Amino acid sequence: MSTIKVTDESFSDDVLNADKPVLVDFWAEWCGPCKAIAPALEDIAQTLGDRVKVVKINIDDNPSTPSTYNVKGIPMLMLFKDGEVTATKMGALPPQKLTEWVQDALD
Repeated sequence: MSTIKVTDESFSDDVLNADKPVLVDFWAEWCGPCKAIAPALEDIAQTLGDRVKVVKINIDDNPSTPSTYNVKGIPMLMLFKDGEVTATKMGALPPQKLTEWVQDALD
């Protein structure tokens, strides 16, 4: 499985009502660190796809959802379980650290 693009309109169905945990990447096209972590997020989607769904929401195209979740900087990662935020991480991490954070947040 690879990362999935979501919008303000699809966020509720794709994230809040998902049947497994969802890692949400709040990002923007102009954000260098966002682009830097994109390959690591793809890897996580591939390797942990049975445990977590990885989605991306562009904050410029979809301003409502970041506002709802008080996103002040990007990249901002939020892990949702049963429609609730259970973990957050702001900023870019090296791929191994990002994977470790996701695995710890899932346990």
